[in-house]
Amino acid sequence: MNSPKVLNVDDIAKPYFVWFEDNWRHDDVLHLHQQKGQLVYVESGFQYLTVEGKMYLLPQNHAAWIPSNALHKTNSHSERIRLMILFFDVHQEAKENSFYHQVNIFSVPPVLKEMIKYAEKWSMNTEENTNENIFLKALYNELPNFVADSIQLHISLPKDKRLTQAINYLNTHYTQDLKMEELSDIASLSLRSLERIFKKETGLTLMKYQQILRIIKSLELLSANEWTISEIAYQVGYKSLQAYTNSFQSVMQYRPSDFAKSL
Repeated sequence: MNSPKVLNVDDIAKPYFVWFEDNWRHDDVLHLHQQKGQLVYVESGFQYLTVEGKMYLLPQNHAAWIPSNALHKTNSHSERIRLMILFFDVHQEAKENSFYHQVNIFSVPPVLKEMIKYAEKWSMNTEENTNENIFLKALYNELPNFVADSIQLHISLPKDKRLTQAINYLNTHYTQDLKMEELSDIASLSLRSLERIFKKETGLTLMKYQQILRIIKSLELLSANEWTISEIAYQVGYKSLQAYTNSFQSVMQYRPSDFAKSL
């Protein structure tokens, strides 16, 4: 009944397919699924996803919906991660619902969490199963109703190679005060050109990019559940807990303590 781990999901004839793996490891290669959308659920740990040139953080107890034909890959993740992926043929009746055509990152409510965990018993099963089909069709149809706490937090990855060194610098020095002149020198661009190209490529100012990067990194640390919120605030570069809380709330629309409670 169980298939080998190396397989092409699009070659699976059944309408639904469950893939569960403890300590998930996946090739860091861009790919897409022509026939199937997918739900990626992180039970513990965290996972980065790149979808259509945007990088998303998938924290613990969150799920991502990735539509069919979306170019994507998994990136770095925590050392220990419990990940469940469910693949779904896109039904004709669902094609009019915008949910199924865009990336959604959302907190998983208890009822969906239990449904996903129940589906684990069909992991890697490539044979048709009536009960599996009925159950997963119901889960699939209800997905749009579970996105009340959707997170549209992502970073667009710039294609302009002139920004490569500046992005690398920001990604490794995000905890430090932003020195515009230093970034300008690194990119070999005037400050005005750097700001204009960066905004065009990412949709963000340099300051906003750094803020979102700090918040994403703090979500990663919050998911690990190893530090206090105050400790995390200082680790990602804020001078006070209040400054971090204000920044977090402006980006996420709720406080870091609210996120910590949801884990």
